[in-house]
Amino acid sequence: MYAIISAGGKQYQVAPGDVIDVEKIAADEGEMVTLNQVLMISDESALRIGQPYLENAEVKAKVLRHDRSKKVIVFKFKKRKQYRRTKGHRQDFTRIRIDSITA
Repeated sequence: MYAIISAGGKQYQVAPGDVIDVEKIAADEGEMVTLNQVLMISDESALRIGQPYLENAEVKAKVLRHDRSKKVIVFKFKKRKQYRRTKGHRQDFTRIRIDSITA
């Protein structure tokens, strides 16, 4: 059984036991969260597709930790103009473990 969920503007294919990184969620570490934006659920017998989301479908997950991704360096440069700008960015994310999928 697997599901396709929407979290933080991105779509993820998840199954029970998967560990994924999503955009930062406002929940404490160790807390259970419910993701109710389920786009599709597939099990051995049927495929259910929402328009856009499935009603009464949810994915329960446990927050493992909050962290920041690797630094991305943004460098702007214009030749022969003495123009150089360097900026860095680290995106916050939340690592979650999928516990159950219910339809």
